[in-house]
Formats: sequence, structure tokens, C-alpha cells
Amino acid sequence: MPLADEMLSDRVVANLLTALAAAAPRCGFDELRRVRLGGLGLRQRTDAVRDALLADLPGGYRELEEVVRTALGDDSFTGWLIWPVSEAASARALEDGSPAAFDAALDLLAAVTPRLTAEFAIRPLLDADLDRALPRVLAWTTHPSEHVRRLASEGTRPLLPWARRVGAVLARPGVTLPILDALHRDPSAYVRRSVASHLNDLSRARPDLVVEAAGRWSAAADKPTARLVRHGLRTLIKQGDPGALALLGFAPPVGITLADFALSAGLVAVGGELGFSGVLHNTGDAPANLVVDYVVHHRKANGTTTPKVFKLTTKTLAPGAALPLERTHSFRLITTRVYHPGPHSLELQVNGTSLGKADFELMP
Repeated sequence: MPLADEMLSDRVVANLLTALAAAAPRCGFDELRRVRLGGLGLRQRTDAVRDALLADLPGGYRELEEVVRTALGDDSFTGWLIWPVSEAASARALEDGSPAAFDAALDLLAAVTPRLTAEFAIRPLLDADLDRALPRVLAWTTHPSEHVRRLASEGTRPLLPWARRVGAVLARPGVTLPILDALHRDPSAYVRRSVASHLNDLSRARPDLVVEAAGRWSAAADKPTARLVRHGLRTLIKQGDPGALALLGFAPPVGITLADFALSAGLVAVGGELGFSGVLHNTGDAPANLVVDYVVHHRKANGTTTPKVFKLTTKTLAPGAALPLERTHSFRLITTRVYHPGPHSLELQVNGTSLGKADFELMP
């Protein structure tokens, strides 16, 4: 990922100043000229430039939009300089408070997003009036520009990286599904990747809705749609969700048994390793597609446990065949996990179904 000063630098601000001065020659842009970005993070840089623009362009929303649309006539008005411009437009529309300014701001974001995505600037508008915004966003799903179609999906993502959370979207899981339904077979891979990421975001809150949508799409799926579904279900697959696994051809493990499941020790110290082994048998009369995971139930500070799923293997097991399993799990200290000594357990699951579980003690 580029550094903040590579994305929004003093040079980029100078280019923005040149473009806006040409679009609004009577404006001195004094505040924008005073902006210095050294030592600031990306969010701080964006906010500083946005606030300078709002100060330099007083008046209502329409005055700001006129300058921006004039600047769009210059092909050099593009790239990272668009980010604070789009956020200034969103902020000014909300300051205006009128439905006309709200709708016009959405239209402007659609116009600028081919120059640089407006996926961040749209989110305050979504939060302010989701029901007013969504019909216009849904209409973008048929826009001739892939950038605008992607904005419909990416801008409404529940867990968009780098972006503020939209409480109105989080409070109504599934409200954006009509957008995904409209775009899941989009001809652009750029758009489909966004749909898959959006679906994956939604799976963290409503796996049932995600599995239902993926099932509809899979009913007559082409290869791009099948890839999209696999990518969109990735978190549910990792969690061993039975519905998601079944969609990908991993049915409940009927006829699959686990024998000789054992841990290498009953005690393991933080920083040490724990081995486990077992053998899967297919006692049925048909081949079985298997996703084999193991789950470590980590002890939390309050004494409860929380599961963490780890991938083991994916295999097709013939009738009467056996699959030996063996793995060593490390409890080395890492920055993303705090270990709490006490009772733990390790569980083996196949296609999301637990076939065996054993307890152990994690020592200081």
C-alpha cells in the first residue's frame, strides 16, 4: 500500500490548486495555499484539504458543485486529489440539508468516481438518509461506467477498509442485497470483486442471508459467478459454516468417522507446541468431498472460550479409504493474540461438523 505522502502530498495539493484556480479564477484559495501536510496521516491529510476547500468555497452546495464540475473538464483533475474534493462535496450537501443538495451530491460522486473512487465520501450521505440514498445507488448498477457500478457495491460495504462504519447499514443487515443481486454477474471483474468482498462483509453479521443469496446465484452460475461465490463465502468456509460448505459441494459428512484422535500432551506451555493426530474413515459407499479443519478453543480473560478455526486439508476420500491426519499447533507469542493460561480444547471438524474434541491445559 502506498504511503500517505505518496497518495496525498504537497505536490498533489499544488495540482489541485492549479485545477481549481482555473475552474474558479476569482477565488484566491487562500486556505488551500496554507495547507501543509508534513507529519500527518492519510486521514488527517484528507480532512485538512477538505476543510480548506470548504473554507475557500463559501456558500451553498450548488456553488461548490459548479466549481468541481468545471474542474472535471480538465483531464488532469484526477487521482488522489479527488478524495478530499469528494468529501468536501458530501460535507457541504449535508450542511445544506436540502433533499435537492443530497441528491445532487450523489450525482456528483458518481461523476467523480471514475477519476478516483468516491467510496469514502458517499458514506456520510448513506448514514444521514439511507432510504433516500439507496434507490439512487441501486440505479447505478446499470450505469455504463464500471467505476460507478463498483461504487454502488463498494461504497455501501458494511466493513469497508479505511472507511467509517455506516450505522444505518450495520443496523439493517441485508439492506444492500438488492445491489449485490443486480451486480453479481456484472461483466467487469473489478465490479465482481467488490460484490464478493461486500458479500463476505455481510457474512459476519448474517450468514443465513449470505448463504441464501449465494445459493440463488449458484443455481445457474457461470465460471465468474462461481469464483465470486467462493470468494464471498471465504469467511464462512473458514468458520466451517455447514450451509456455505454445502453450496461448494461439501455436504454433511455422513459415513465419515474419526478414529484414534489424540493430543500429544495434556499440558503445553505458552510458547510451546501441541501435536494432534487421528484417522478419518469413509464408511459410506460413495466418494466424499471433505474440508477438514481444526478448532482451538482459546481461553479468554473472563474464563470463557472463543473458537479459532485453522485449515487442515481438503480431500476427496474414496469409499472404504482412510485419511491419516497429523499436525502440530504452535502457541508462540504473536502480536495478534493474547494467551490466557488455563483449560483449552482442540476440536476436529469435517465439513463444519465436529467429529472429536479433546481438552488440554495451557500453562504460563
